[in-house]
Amino acid sequence: MSTPKSFRYVIEHMEEDDASTHALPAWVRLEYAHMLKRVGSSSSVHFTSLSSTSVKPLADYLNSPKAQLHTEPILKMLEKASPPIPQARVCLLDPRAPKELCPGDAELFDVFLYGGILGDDPPRDRTGELRKLGFEGRHLGATQMTTDTAVGVTKIVVEDGVKLNEIPYVDFPTISFNAHESIEMPFRYVADEKNEPILPPGMKEHLKADLDRTIDDF
Repeated sequence: MSTPKSFRYVIEHMEEDDASTHALPAWVRLEYAHMLKRVGSSSSVHFTSLSSTSVKPLADYLNSPKAQLHTEPILKMLEKASPPIPQARVCLLDPRAPKELCPGDAELFDVFLYGGILGDDPPRDRTGELRKLGFEGRHLGATQMTTDTAVGVTKIVVEDGVKLNEIPYVDFPTISFNAHESIEMPFRYVADEKNEPILPPGMKEHLKADLDRTIDDF
């Protein structure tokens, strides 16, 4: 039996650190941890352009051999890899790319690159900063996804060989906390067997705490 191909999924980090802790905000940590669960067993997730103060807390939080943390940006990471990775083997997940990701891209690319947080609402073209570097791009459809969802969808396509339009999704789900409190998420998620959105473990609780804080501010 052949060994499955391993891929590097690279998140070019673009979020600000928490002003008080100088570490990553809780929701970012939850998404980053979820990515490690979504990729294949022999693949890895690299986080680039991290601040020096956020690296140790994030490494302690993720606590996984799949996670590789870098303070250098993506081009430096590719250059320092052993052996160095040619830029032509990197696919930028870009909402503005003319081609959609397909299973055949597993043969063309070894690295899949994401520009910070794909799930901004409203969308900001943060991917544009990486687009300028000349990476070949692929899109995942027209509907915004959170970054951990985008990583999971990429894995399903290139590692499992499933086409984008064959993946079960749920768009803009309403997350209910009780009979009176709920929140609509403005993103596309992969659906589980109950047609519920696959969220990072702990995200629902984080959203509820955020909602409670918002209510307390009034």
